[in-house]
Amino acid sequence: MSKKITSLEKCIQELSHKYPIVSYDLYEGIKLAFMSLTGNKHTDTHEPLRNILEINYCHKGRIGWKMSNGNSVYLGEHDFSLHTMEYCSNSTITLPNEYYEGISIYIDLNTLSEEPPELLKNTGITGNSILDKFCKDGNFSAFIGNEETDAIFSSFYHQPKEFQLVYWQIKVIELLLYLSKLSFDTEKRLSEYQSEQIEIVRNIHKYLLDNISQRITIDETARKYLINPTTLKSVFKAVYGTSIASHIKEHRMKMATHLLMETTKSIKEIAKEVGYESQSKFSKAFKEYYDVLPTEYRIFHSNKLK
Repeated sequence: MSKKITSLEKCIQELSHKYPIVSYDLYEGIKLAFMSLTGNKHTDTHEPLRNILEINYCHKGRIGWKMSNGNSVYLGEHDFSLHTMEYCSNSTITLPNEYYEGISIYIDLNTLSEEPPELLKNTGITGNSILDKFCKDGNFSAFIGNEETDAIFSSFYHQPKEFQLVYWQIKVIELLLYLSKLSFDTEKRLSEYQSEQIEIVRNIHKYLLDNISQRITIDETARKYLINPTTLKSVFKAVYGTSIASHIKEHRMKMATHLLMETTKSIKEIAKEVGYESQSKFSKAFKEYYDVLPTEYRIFHSNKLK
């Protein structure tokens, strides 16, 4: 096994001490890892492995990387990315929703060129062809998932134990074939954002949640933080996966359920606390979100606790 793979093994072992990671050898120089992360932020420091390609797929949750060049990219459910492990050797992982579940595929590009899996021989798929296509000049490539990629990546999950390895081996070959024919003209790529923009949006996120009882407009917020409203909306959705309005409404509804179950405050008081000017507007929004009125929700959960 090459020195680079030895370094990769060491890297994965170190990660497994910090996070719940389970890894498998699929072919010489190709590893599959299942990863689950919780919390807000993690630091990822490892040897800069230029010849190791890392492919990440977000199965559940949301994940972002702030790379060594200062830019950040975020994956939502079903999105995927490719970069060399040189690019992420000193990066910060953020979890906007505080959890992430996904897979990582590690490929030694030298081994792929010199000792490819039997099915890839004579296909023209080499480490250099993958590197030049997706990671030229140290670039990071990230894509919005589609039906074809979902079919490939989802098959890494929920396979009978006795067939798992064979399924995974087949699917990683299928993935490499897909990547070799992928056209940048037709695929929807995810954008990288400057770290300054990400930091502003995180501060805005905290500001909006700290003042959830108030109705603060996007234009007001943009002026306060000196950011273009269109940029604010775009970066916010990239980081948190939804629009500002939808995200704040979700937090309002979750806060309301907590207050309904854990306090004796009136519906009118709760409505005001979560940013609704009237009880009727709050009740309507709550019914639309949970398909039950706040009073009914409180009664139902009170009875469950008895």
